[in-house]
Amino acid sequence: MKLALLSSLFGAAAAFAPAPASKATTALNVEKSPSIPFLPYPENLKGYTGDVGFDPLRISDYFPMDYLREAELKHGRMCMLAWTGFVAVDLGARVQPLPAEWEGLTAATAHDKLVEYGSMGNILVWIGMLEMVGWLAIASMLQGSGRAPGDFGFGAQYLEGKTEEQIEKLKLQEIKNGRLAMFAFSGVVTQSVLFEKGFPYF
Repeated sequence: MKLALLSSLFGAAAAFAPAPASKATTALNVEKSPSIPFLPYPENLKGYTGDVGFDPLRISDYFPMDYLREAELKHGRMCMLAWTGFVAVDLGARVQPLPAEWEGLTAATAHDKLVEYGSMGNILVWIGMLEMVGWLAIASMLQGSGRAPGDFGFGAQYLEGKTEEQIEKLKLQEIKNGRLAMFAFSGVVTQSVLFEKGFPYF
């Protein structure tokens, strides 16, 4: 009986003892993302140009970072060209000779007409060929060839004679302009379709 009483007292006292540090408590002490301060820092982003700790979906935990950087550079470069082309068409730029069916088209209305004309099929074939060539470069990079993400050898002569600091600055400028262009192209297309107006789309 005495033994049962003693064990119940010790058991009750143990309920008020301080709990050992849990994983949740430890998680509060991890490094936080500069861009989203309430989330942990995505460790795989470290060392990459333009890293601001932004990866709320933790995509970098599931895919190779070189592959993700390749995709970011490709989409950024495409959107820089796309924004320029979209606006240039709406400002009157045309490639001559121009088929009669294309007269009066805007960047927003051109798609359907070009599908009817058959041009979009040709574009799809050429883009598909470029994608296949690009994938060979990406595959070799992922297998350890040493190729830097997004490096196709174009414009390398402009980096000659520059310091590492200057090259890093140029890379950062490309990343930032590419990120801005992705938002800008999305905005330009949305404004153009919603308001049915040319540049500046309001």
